[in-house]
Amino acid sequence: MADIIVVEDNEEIGVLLQDFLIAEEYDTYLATSGEEALEVYESEGAKLLVLDIMLPGIDGFGVCSKIRENSNTPIIIVSAKNDKDDKLNGLMLGADDYIEKPYDIDILIAKINGIFKRRYSTDEIVCQDIKIDKVGHQVYKAGTEVPLNAKEFALLLYLMENKDKVISKDELFNKIWGFDSESEPQTLTVHIKWLREKLEADPKKPDHILTVWGVGYKFS
Repeated sequence: MADIIVVEDNEEIGVLLQDFLIAEEYDTYLATSGEEALEVYESEGAKLLVLDIMLPGIDGFGVCSKIRENSNTPIIIVSAKNDKDDKLNGLMLGADDYIEKPYDIDILIAKINGIFKRRYSTDEIVCQDIKIDKVGHQVYKAGTEVPLNAKEFALLLYLMENKDKVISKDELFNKIWGFDSESEPQTLTVHIKWLREKLEADPKKPDHILTVWGVGYKFS
């Protein structure tokens, strides 16, 4: 998963911004079209998008709208379109911020750093009534601690850190058990079952730990 997908059809501007972000130690991917951005996001995910509006094919508004169908990943729109209606449209579609071009790179970086600090630099992850304390390795359901073993905790943490992203069974298994693990892949299914029994109101009809048939799982 990239930290940031930069969506910019002007490759010179995109590469320059990417260089600044890399200097800030962000893992970045440069997409030069809306279609490429969506393909990369849907297959790999990202923690934030810096999104131009005027793109070939699907424009930035279309990209923003598509992502907001099932994800709250932060989106910063950067665009030369500075009409009030354009700004309102971007924000109403779910963008977290709208910055006019030409922009001050220091201000853009500061906004990106602020989002990462607020969203990702926390010792807790909370989703409705489920909370993970990453430092204390504790999980709470509606305020009551739920005992998990080490693998259950690691699995839940990875799912919640990638909230709303579909993660393949292979990725989950390799991330939690390792490529060289002697465990059987079926152990992932067993651990998902255990997590549902401990965290879902109805384990057979889960609200959070969802199966995406033929692909894997996602935390919603």
